[in-house]
Amino acid sequence: MSASHASSPEGLVERFDRERTRELFRSFAVARDLSVRDELVVSHLNLARYLAVRFGNRGEQIDDLVQVATLGLIKAIDRYDPERGVEFTTYATPTIIGEIKRYFRDKGWMIRVPRRLQELNLAVNREMEHAAIELGRSPTVTDLAGRLSVSEEEVIEAQELGQMYNLLSIDSELATASDAKTATLLDYLGREDPELALLEDKANLERGFAALDPRERVILFLRFYENMSQAEVAKRFGVSQMHVSRLQQRALEKLKRELKEE
Repeated sequence: MSASHASSPEGLVERFDRERTRELFRSFAVARDLSVRDELVVSHLNLARYLAVRFGNRGEQIDDLVQVATLGLIKAIDRYDPERGVEFTTYATPTIIGEIKRYFRDKGWMIRVPRRLQELNLAVNREMEHAAIELGRSPTVTDLAGRLSVSEEEVIEAQELGQMYNLLSIDSELATASDAKTATLLDYLGREDPELALLEDKANLERGFAALDPRERVILFLRFYENMSQAEVAKRFGVSQMHVSRLQQRALEKLKRELKEE
């Protein structure tokens, strides 16, 4: 499909035609056909890429993040139950984000470290602080091993592996796409992403569009996305402006009823 066709009103109609997707999910839920899953993955890659890009300011290559997001997408497809009445994009978003966050957590270790040793490293670090206060000196390996009920070898291994952990200060500067003031990790702590907050609304709106007929979808697209006047839309369709006005009103009423049923 060409870029011009994808951005045309006809391309939008195809985009909002969700029946094929629903059929694929129903089919996959029954037969678990991998070719069906592949088709579902391809049709939702834009969602995976969109979410991956939201994490693109953390120093990782976008292509790597897209691969991780795609893995989360596949997991979401495997677990999705089309009978529950939840839009797939709404269901998949937290799964994909969780996969990306897990990647960053594991990526903090410069080599692949067993989870047990990661946890022991954290325990050793905590215990060093507590022991230093109680003993009035820096604890030895023997002290730590006894307090944690592990061997001295395990304490030493955990400490050595801890040196491979890549910790970032909240004041660490992050690369930006522009020449504007450099951002730091602190700038992103506790901040909600407004784009992610709109995902559920977007999914509901697309469900509402699926209830409209093709002409109604195109009219709303031209009026509210392309910002065309009713007269311009009427000229595009070769009808009167009053007729476009009636079609627009009917489409908006349908859309409102559909969204109220959610």
